[in-house]
Amino acid sequence: MDQREETEQMQHMEQSGSIPGGPSRRDLLGGGLAALGGVGLAGAAEASPLGAAPASLVDPGDVVLFQGDSITDAGRSRAQAAKPNAQPGMGGGYAWLAGAGLLVRRPKDDLRVFNRGISGNKVFQLADRWDADCLDLKPDVLSILIGVNDIWHSRGGNYDGTVEVYERDFHALLERTRAALPEVKLVLCEPFVLRCGAINDSWFPEFDHYRAAARRVSDAFGARWVPFQEVFDHAVAHAPPKHWAGDGVHPSASGAALMSQAWLRVVSP
Repeated sequence: MDQREETEQMQHMEQSGSIPGGPSRRDLLGGGLAALGGVGLAGAAEASPLGAAPASLVDPGDVVLFQGDSITDAGRSRAQAAKPNAQPGMGGGYAWLAGAGLLVRRPKDDLRVFNRGISGNKVFQLADRWDADCLDLKPDVLSILIGVNDIWHSRGGNYDGTVEVYERDFHALLERTRAALPEVKLVLCEPFVLRCGAINDSWFPEFDHYRAAARRVSDAFGARWVPFQEVFDHAVAHAPPKHWAGDGVHPSASGAALMSQAWLRVVSP
């Protein structure tokens, strides 16, 4: 499928409210999104974790870069990663859906959207590839979701990191980014898990400390904050955790759709 066909398909999806493999927009509005006041669609209710709609962070001509681990990677094609706005290079997850949403809403704005998430990454691994996979792309808007592997791999004995290491490394990565790209607009996404699959009570309260650390880093750099954990906490009142992420970490089609709408609502309503 070429880029024109991809755009036409996404326009049809936007108009019909459907997402392949997942519930319709109407179903989402009747479930998880209803608790959010209709994320990205009808404005946030006062009870929504997303709050009032902010001004768009994305300007015409911007390069938008998604970074992170497998949740962002979502099976993207490395061979087509250099081509902006193309579905294979964007993967099949929230980054593609959010990026496609931008392109459908703003077809005349000459936006270029890339995905450089890599499955299994922790913060220090982002740093190891940051020149080629971030700084050289000169993004105007940089969105990062990272953190679940920093705790998951330490629990499995494959990594000796701590929440203090996570926060220190994350802070250093953004200092480096701002030094190279002083005008970059930052979006930091809240790490999240759902209590099903691989996730049980033993993850807490340690995981909450990682969430808090990510929020402190976001606040320190004046980033736009996407509260994914809060979004899912609202959504599980309308469908069980496994509906949104079967293993508790990697979102289903429904979970990715929910994330993309939340991201758009915060970043470019």
